[in-house]
Amino acid sequence: MSPSNTPPPSGNPPLGINLPPGNGMRPDHRVTPLHGPDFAADPHAVYQRLRRFGPVAPVELAPGVRAHLVTDYRAALEVLRSPDAFAKDARRWRALADGRVAPDNPVVPMMAYRPNCLFTDGEAHRRLRGAVTDSLERIDPNALRGYVERSADVLIDRFTTLGEADLLGSYAKVLPLLVFNQLFGCPPALGDRLVEGMSGIFDGVDAERANTLITATLTELIALKRRQPGADMTSWLMAHPAQLSDEEMIHQLVVLMGAGTEPQQNLIAGALRLLLCDDRFAGDLAGGSMPVDDALDEVLWLDPPMANYGVHYPTADLEFAGVRLRAGDPVVVSFAAANTDPALRPERHSGQRTGNRAHLAWSAGPHHCPAKDPARLIASAAVERLLDRLPDLELAVPAEELVWRPGPFHRALTALPVRFPPQPVPAPDPAGHRPGLTGHRADRPDRPDRPDRPDRPDRPGRQPGHRPAGMASGTYAPDVPSAPTFGTPTFDTSASDPSTSSASDTPGASRWNAPPAPSRSTPPAGTSTARPPVSGPTDRRSPWSSLGAWWRGQ
Repeated sequence: MSPSNTPPPSGNPPLGINLPPGNGMRPDHRVTPLHGPDFAADPHAVYQRLRRFGPVAPVELAPGVRAHLVTDYRAALEVLRSPDAFAKDARRWRALADGRVAPDNPVVPMMAYRPNCLFTDGEAHRRLRGAVTDSLERIDPNALRGYVERSADVLIDRFTTLGEADLLGSYAKVLPLLVFNQLFGCPPALGDRLVEGMSGIFDGVDAERANTLITATLTELIALKRRQPGADMTSWLMAHPAQLSDEEMIHQLVVLMGAGTEPQQNLIAGALRLLLCDDRFAGDLAGGSMPVDDALDEVLWLDPPMANYGVHYPTADLEFAGVRLRAGDPVVVSFAAANTDPALRPERHSGQRTGNRAHLAWSAGPHHCPAKDPARLIASAAVERLLDRLPDLELAVPAEELVWRPGPFHRALTALPVRFPPQPVPAPDPAGHRPGLTGHRADRPDRPDRPDRPDRPDRPGRQPGHRPAGMASGTYAPDVPSAPTFGTPTFDTSASDPSTSSASDTPGASRWNAPPAPSRSTPPAGTSTARPPVSGPTDRRSPWSSLGAWWRGQ
């Protein structure tokens, strides 16, 4: 991690020391809900009120689910960096274990224990996270950017002639799914089924069928990759010396896909919204330069895609920042509130954050996001490609009419309707390249800079607030082309089943990586074999229910 990405050290004072205490405003009935449209409409006003309680405030995540919300930057770092005092294993959640929180409560799928790197501590966490981190390090960023751009072109081609689109439903939502299909090495048939199943889960359409489809598809994918590994995340995870069982593989894929779809779409949509409606960015956008990195930093500081998460559980009763915390009570880190803590240096909350990446949007400590670099690359490439193709984008509704999805954890729009002059679909040259697209509009010699348009008036024939037809559609034809082959897989496929699809049919056979970097956590080893599940067979709640509840804001 580079110094610019590292939060400043907190000094790690003893728990409860050197942090400002509360002011006594802590009666049990003074609990602030973090659910419903009021919180969704203006969460920062809620955070400001909560700061009157001190660094930690009582909140309600959903009806009947109480928690403590950390709104102070230093206190947040202390929680995130103190795994001995604040654990991630949700089996410690006392209210759920005692039955005071019902298993079907809408926040349970996002908080309940899973045998993956997000919900484990100590040696179990190091083992599972090592498999994820080492596999992510094998991704070649150039190959990843190339596939994002090609996938983006396919999606943009579907609406470029229409002159209007919902950039959330037609672009930001589906692009991460397509990229992840490629990263995980899904053959076309399995990739199509995953897109169909995940769309059903996320849209709430025939969720039970979607659950069955996704589980069966992942099981088939894992079996395929055990027989015929390729240069893809699925194969790298199962080849890791951690020797993940099939059950662990499914749960690791759940957390990776969950973290790589919903937050990713919110980051892309948030940056596009900022570029389209914030005067600090819109002026540069109209003038021909693209401050995409600045827009991403601004979103990650002010409206991080996962605004309140980082759920921890005190391992013992303790005094923290003037509050008595009981063992097993949820302590939720508000990344959004901590990032806007008034105690931070003025430049961190005054719009002068260029190049400053000490925000907590990627969390911190042993559970900081291991995929922040590829996540940022995907978002940057997605935004740049869209603005390259459609440089005259404008919001189709006033910015204040955009609606945010309710929910305690995320910061997510319901739609991002835009309009633009219809553009023909460009014909690729024989090599498959699109003319005049460089990925950075400031470097484009094929089009002179346009004059600034400070008022951005409505175009002739369109009414203010016009909402594009069909903008909420969630149906997509999964016709994204496979990435080119960069070389042969790095795995021994001598034991491959000849009845399976060939490497040329499997996007996972594309070489995402240069020669693989050696594992930093354990020595190299061959492809692992399935081991018995580490968790019991009871309470086999579908792991995909968390994604569905998350996506629908429940």
